[in-house]
Amino acid sequence: MFESAEIVHAIDKETYEAEVPALREALLEAQFELHQQRRFPVIILINGIEGAGKGETVKLLNEWMDPRLIEVRTFDQQTDEELARPPAWRYWRMLPATGRTGVFFGSWYSQMLQGRVHGLFKDPRLDQGINAAERLEKMLCDEGALIFKFWFHLSKKQMKARLKALADDPLHSWRISPLDWQQSQTYDKFVKYGERILRRTSRDYAPWHVIAGMDPRYRSLVVGKILLEGLQSALKRPKIHPEKVSAAPVSPSVDQVNLLDSLDLTLRLDKDDYEEQLITEQARFSGLMRDKRMRRHALIAVFEGNDAAGKGGAIRRVAAALDPRQYSIVPIAAPTEEERAHPYLWRFWRHIPARGKFTVFDRSWYGRVLVERIEGFCSSADWLRAYSEINDFEEQIADAGVIVVKFWLAIDKQTQLERFEEREQIPFKRFKITEDDWRNRDKWEAYRAAVGDMVDRTSTEISPWTLVEANDKRWARVKVLRTINQALEEAFEKSDKQARKAKKNK
Repeated sequence: MFESAEIVHAIDKETYEAEVPALREALLEAQFELHQQRRFPVIILINGIEGAGKGETVKLLNEWMDPRLIEVRTFDQQTDEELARPPAWRYWRMLPATGRTGVFFGSWYSQMLQGRVHGLFKDPRLDQGINAAERLEKMLCDEGALIFKFWFHLSKKQMKARLKALADDPLHSWRISPLDWQQSQTYDKFVKYGERILRRTSRDYAPWHVIAGMDPRYRSLVVGKILLEGLQSALKRPKIHPEKVSAAPVSPSVDQVNLLDSLDLTLRLDKDDYEEQLITEQARFSGLMRDKRMRRHALIAVFEGNDAAGKGGAIRRVAAALDPRQYSIVPIAAPTEEERAHPYLWRFWRHIPARGKFTVFDRSWYGRVLVERIEGFCSSADWLRAYSEINDFEEQIADAGVIVVKFWLAIDKQTQLERFEEREQIPFKRFKITEDDWRNRDKWEAYRAAVGDMVDRTSTEISPWTLVEANDKRWARVKVLRTINQALEEAFEKSDKQARKAKKNK
């Protein structure tokens, strides 16, 4: 894949100086149009051989374009903060907003490539990383991002010649880094696995561009022209309105029986039983969160449900068992302007807890397949692909030790009406009832159907849904706490088995 990049490519100074002014002007115009339209972000991934001009090229782009609209991110060794979270967290939180450009040095490819080259893991782990990168890029592009992937290349002979020339020059020998010498020793492996990554992840929506890195004028013009062509093409694309994007519909229930119909909403607890069981489960939860095994995990509880189903009350009973420093509660409302400028999962990735911590999501990423689906805030293609994107997201965080517990609190329509009317009569509860709550009652059946699809498509072995009978708030609160405790105990038991197996295999 690198043959063309290893032959001599050179641009003379006269040709270079004649072409650069027009190229710079066109890039600036495209950059400002991108900022003005604010339709999509640009993500530039910088990878390849050390000494092939990666840093020099990005520095030049900052000179040619407006650096105020470019965010350069360098991903070296993971920090303690990053190590305490899933691997993708460090990239998600650095994604540029629409209208801006993000340049990623050491992207999601670098860590997997270096790890395989130095024997930290085998091919199956590399293949997992490749598949994860491909899914991430597909989602980002589906959300509107424009991705450029550059591999800057030198042949083995060219790399050795460069290192020798720098080493013999007292004025420039400082430019040789330990990574340069290291890569000169592992060049063959680096190129072998780099080719594997490029071959597997070069797609029509995010192709790789291999840049011959020996001649600085050549590589600068090539990169500049690729960026300009891609930007101009993307800016000319017509804006697609959500209502104009369609997809194959989800099949309706033929017999009109809904998953929620299977719940026994008459389940109740009397006051004495409730108080006894609540205290027992809260104490159990408090002890589990203090267990030393929690240092290997984080905990996320997702609360979804009908309006007035009692999510807030259930969350308060869960939180009451803990020190406030152990948890955070993230209420999810309509996205802010900043959140709308990023892929929909961005605002949730930012709140993934570190190991030993607990985050409650009051509403969640499932808004894409519930509210956004029913209210028409996204296209059918968007919410249909969201099922697999959400499953992938939850699998990623679960693989990193995050325990995800998901609740749907269900009540019947009459109970909801009674609670709405009660809220209107009590002054300190009036803020809880809005016009949207009343309007949503008219879409009761549509929401029930969406909940059924959501559970069917996202209740997995890794992250199952728990349906909570919530007509009786006491019953619901105890069931929520008990379910969280069971999930923690199962996770601890599983990690203990893995630790014993690893110790035995040593």
